[in-house]
Amino acid sequence: MKILYAVQGTGNGHLCRAMDVVPCLQELGEVDVLISGIQADIELPFPIKYRLHGLSFIFGKSGGVDLWKTFMSSTIRRFIQEINSIPVEEYDLVINDFEPITAWACHIKEIPCIGLSHQIGALHPNSPKPEEGDLMGKFIMKNYAPVTSAYGFHFEEYHKSIFTPVIRESIRNLTPTNKGHYTVYLPSYDDAHLLKHLTKFSGVKWDVFSKHNVKPLNFKNVNINPISSDAFVNSMASAEGVLCGAGFETPAEALYLGKKLLVIPMKNQYEQHLNAASLENMGVPVIQSLKRKYEYDIELWLNNHNQIQVNYPNNTMSIVESIVKSNI
Repeated sequence: MKILYAVQGTGNGHLCRAMDVVPCLQELGEVDVLISGIQADIELPFPIKYRLHGLSFIFGKSGGVDLWKTFMSSTIRRFIQEINSIPVEEYDLVINDFEPITAWACHIKEIPCIGLSHQIGALHPNSPKPEEGDLMGKFIMKNYAPVTSAYGFHFEEYHKSIFTPVIRESIRNLTPTNKGHYTVYLPSYDDAHLLKHLTKFSGVKWDVFSKHNVKPLNFKNVNINPISSDAFVNSMASAEGVLCGAGFETPAEALYLGKKLLVIPMKNQYEQHLNAASLENMGVPVIQSLKRKYEYDIELWLNNHNQIQVNYPNNTMSIVESIVKSNI
């Protein structure tokens, strides 16, 4: 059986999940991997058959997505060319993790496309939603990567077709400790913004991982590190807590490791506001930015030692196997 597994390369979360999903698929057939997107920092440990530009959201520097750069990085002509370049009809199964090129190629050629992504879980009617609706964001998410059958991941099992997060083996194999620092991953903020706000909490050691700096930088109580998967994982595993965007994989891994968590949903990113609604429903504090009016909330979080208990079993193989069997 020939399987095409297509994964979104905007950000690192999809690729982290692929590290566990692809080996499971390889036990069931011959697998080709496709990645589209230009914002990831992680390399997968297996061959990539197709690498495409795709449609990437470009991170800004003050807490959101840079819509202009996002628009300028994509062209309709290139998007159509990439759709036409992928021979989806040559595969027995196409499994898609919120990847637009193969999704639209299958849609145009009327070939089944199996969606297996966090976005499907977040959009499900049973999943928590933010109080303020974002009609444009919802429309984009629903139509970004159309599929014919849908399975999702989320922080909790809100429906029988929604599964708990895939926690990669490198995280499961860790023994969490507490060295007292706080790990920070806020890729939509540049270093100047982070230093301006984090240095105000002088008694706290911040271990920041930055997409905007290629060399380590130490300033007062803030250490800024270039992106490194191993270094980030080790920092998180030994942290008191984690301050990050309201993505999916990093918050899920922090909760799995028993770390207290504070999230800031990215502006102009509807998915992160869906995630924030779910996390807030679980008891995770959510703030909207690093601005002065949220400093009290950060102080409360720093002084709060409550941890949220989650149960994220290692059932990736059984999930993948059941999905494949249901669609062949």
